[in-house]
Amino acid sequence: MSRPIRLAINGYGRIGRCVLRALYESPLKDRFQIVAINEPADLATMAYLSQFDSTHGVFPGKVEQGADCLVVNGKDIRVSHARTPEEVDWRSLGIDILLECSGQYGARDEIQRFIDAGCPRVLVSQPGRSAQDVDFTVVFGINHEGLSGGESIVSNASCTTNAIVPVLSALDDAYGIDHAFLTTLHSVMNDQPLLDGYHHADLRRTRSAMQSIVPVATGLAQGVERLLPQLAGKVQAKAIRVPILNVSAIDLMVKLGRDIAAPELNALLMESTNRYPGLLAYSNNPHASVDFNHNPHSAIIDGSQTRTNGDGFANLFVWFDNEWGFANRMLDVAGVWSERFQGLLPARREGYS
Repeated sequence: MSRPIRLAINGYGRIGRCVLRALYESPLKDRFQIVAINEPADLATMAYLSQFDSTHGVFPGKVEQGADCLVVNGKDIRVSHARTPEEVDWRSLGIDILLECSGQYGARDEIQRFIDAGCPRVLVSQPGRSAQDVDFTVVFGINHEGLSGGESIVSNASCTTNAIVPVLSALDDAYGIDHAFLTTLHSVMNDQPLLDGYHHADLRRTRSAMQSIVPVATGLAQGVERLLPQLAGKVQAKAIRVPILNVSAIDLMVKLGRDIAAPELNALLMESTNRYPGLLAYSNNPHASVDFNHNPHSAIIDGSQTRTNGDGFANLFVWFDNEWGFANRMLDVAGVWSERFQGLLPARREGYS
């Protein structure tokens, strides 16, 4: 049996903590070992928020504070509190993949700082600022087979891209897409204040997150076109933050290549769940967003909301847990990536726990 892949996490906020927790709930848990976390916050708070989470509940295990480490189910994870990549001796940790979850690094020269500091590979929890800023952008289930193992910087795209690209791919393959308009209804994020304040250059994001529906900018259209280049120039998108803690939705308006009735369209979407097992789900139940909290799928199509209106026009509604689904996709991508490069890994060196 090959040795576990050694992971480190940089940035232990919402996604970083979900990645750690998802691993302990994942069938991939024996394939990976999280050996280090870098997070500026203090260790006591890190331990507390790992054990207790307002969105996902109590950790199904035990998290304790050790001496410069988190102790998760009896295993030590080394913790550092650096604010720059260069302050951490990544090389001495012997890691295989760094999961960059801070959201602070999007340009190649910024991400390269981790490589220069001793990380052999970086999986980024956001899109590169341009396609050239990363070696490969992955939406698991769509193009993960394109990973060669020779990449040093890979992007896991965004939660919204992971949610909508499988749906658009299925529709385009079956009917062709002439145009698509995406409206994301996204739960609040940490770049919004609880009360009005000086938090952001975008004036809308200076307003209270829990008191208003807030339109924000989005790069979703560009993200879709990177993964589905045949749709270049055909996709537009906007995003609206809504005052809930978690779970988001995409309202998709699409003009297909031919007319189709809603029952036929839903039949195709239901069948597509077999094409993307574990990633795409379908339901006709009368849902509210809370039903999908802690749901590991990339997207759940709400068939009860499907509408068609002649001339190829259709309206679909897609739910997704923007934290938990995305964290699970990071682990999926790390798993495939490690399969590609694992034959090149050196044997375990002495001194690594």
